[in-house]
Amino acid sequence: MQQPWKIRLHLEEREEKTIFFKLANQIIQEILSGRLGQGTRLPGSRTLSDELGINRKTVQSVYEDLEAQGWLISKPRQGTFVSRYLPDLNVKSEVSIAHPVTKIPIRASKKDVIKNDGIPDTRLIPYELFSRAYRHALIQATRHQSMGYGDPQGSIELRQALLNMLSMERFIQTQIEQICVVRGSQMGIFLAARILAKQRQGEVIVVEEWSYPPAVETFLSHHFQIIRVGLDQYGLDTENLMEIITKHKVVAVYTTPHHQYPTTVTMSMDRRLKLLDLSKIFNFYIIEDDYDHEFHYDSRPIPPLISLPSADYVIHIGSLSKVFAPSLRVGYVVADLNIIQAMKQDILLIDKQGNAITELAIAELMQQGEIRRHTRKMRKIYQSRRDFALMTFEQVFKNVVEISTPAGGMALWVKFKFMYQPHYGEILKKLNIDSEYEFSSKNDITLEYGFYIRFGFAALTEIEISTIIRELYQGFCL
Repeated sequence: MQQPWKIRLHLEEREEKTIFFKLANQIIQEILSGRLGQGTRLPGSRTLSDELGINRKTVQSVYEDLEAQGWLISKPRQGTFVSRYLPDLNVKSEVSIAHPVTKIPIRASKKDVIKNDGIPDTRLIPYELFSRAYRHALIQATRHQSMGYGDPQGSIELRQALLNMLSMERFIQTQIEQICVVRGSQMGIFLAARILAKQRQGEVIVVEEWSYPPAVETFLSHHFQIIRVGLDQYGLDTENLMEIITKHKVVAVYTTPHHQYPTTVTMSMDRRLKLLDLSKIFNFYIIEDDYDHEFHYDSRPIPPLISLPSADYVIHIGSLSKVFAPSLRVGYVVADLNIIQAMKQDILLIDKQGNAITELAIAELMQQGEIRRHTRKMRKIYQSRRDFALMTFEQVFKNVVEISTPAGGMALWVKFKFMYQPHYGEILKKLNIDSEYEFSSKNDITLEYGFYIRFGFAALTEIEISTIIRELYQGFCL
């Protein structure tokens, strides 16, 4: 459909240093002013590049970034349009990718400030896709009279979609009966702990030296003894685990092998195979928390533990929350039939209704390939943000900071090579980074002290990353 009038944009008077930022900010400003109304079709990239006398790839890059942020939406064979569901500037710290000199208003709301140890950027959710999928799900559920109590194991549609994804993307060969839908990975951890506590009370659960605190608290709440196993650049130390097994009756090992929490280390393949062999020999379960498998950047992701030989005792827990937003509350557990049937019975006690509409909507998006496309787009954005964060830490802190580039994930494990001071806690809290880990090491030559933080980069634009790192420097070093 032809526009009745030609849309003209002028970049000459803008103050930004690059054409990219000039064009991006100009489009956002025109949307905020109402000149480009919701649903307005923008010129094609070739047309706009010719009109402005700039490179077409620059226009395409701007359109892609603004689409990812929610300002624009691309429709196949139709063009690029202003989104009907614009980012909410009243509650987000910063929506635009704009250069600091932009006049676009920036507001923040304290009630929306949450700990950022590696969370997704909810500003990049494809709202129109979700809206359409939820509408279809509601119609489908109403027509088939399925608005009542659903299957506590999860809707057949979502489990089938998960089965296809796990087989094609994760090499996991399982059956639909061995998949249980849960409200996020934390519920999966809780259910696993509850089932194991019924079977083998008063025994030990092994967790990594540094581990995910809510998981540890869950195991403690079920009266397990917690023993911590060593951790190094190759992941969980299986030799140290062997020593623990010979001294204690271990019911399970909890691990985050793909991107270890909090250190971001990926467990090596030989350690994975050794861990699986030990679980079979000594009859303990492995609770595999695969919370952000989708975001691996530098190489092909290592297959999950449950996809490898001798994985009979693996309880695999995954989540879709990292792809979109934590509030989505959709996760899944893959395990043997006995574990899944026990979970199903426990779910009847705490979550009989389930969330049929969300499950149907997510199943539709998975079957249509929309989640795969969105994940691919987010992977590119998050990798760029990881690289920018690494570069900025190096430029700002220079030789007093040390970071091993993570192969994936949504956070950096940042080592500061100076003493931790009490007032640093307030600085980290102010910047929503309230996870700090002190360390000290001593050998015959050196005595070294310092501390680590887990710095989540995925939910931050480059400007936000730069601002926070510089504030850290001012608080720590000046």
